[in-house]
Amino acid sequence: MSPDQGSPARQIQDQISGLITTGRLGRGERLPSVRQLASDLDVAPGTVAKVYRSLEADGLLVSRAGSGTRVSDQAAPVSSAVAQAARRLAGAARREDLSLEEAVLVLRMTW
Repeated sequence: MSPDQGSPARQIQDQISGLITTGRLGRGERLPSVRQLASDLDVAPGTVAKVYRSLEADGLLVSRAGSGTRVSDQAAPVSSAVAQAARRLAGAARREDLSLEEAVLVLRMTW
């Protein structure tokens, strides 16, 4: 966790969604329990629960009582070329002090 990278919930959400979209977390892979991840990251369990709910609403995670939280079968990673291009864009945007919204706008304008 880094205080200058946004709220803990935002950082956790960005990390998990990044791991899924780059294929580092595969379909059906089980995530740590809310309590375990909260303990590992030294955040409140409610923060992790909020992130899991948000990622579930986005279709990236599936939670079932008794079987835990897993990466959704519908979650599809992007190609490594797209992931690398996104990292380059993000790095350039940070160096130029662009906000995420401004970087997305640039991407939309080039679409």
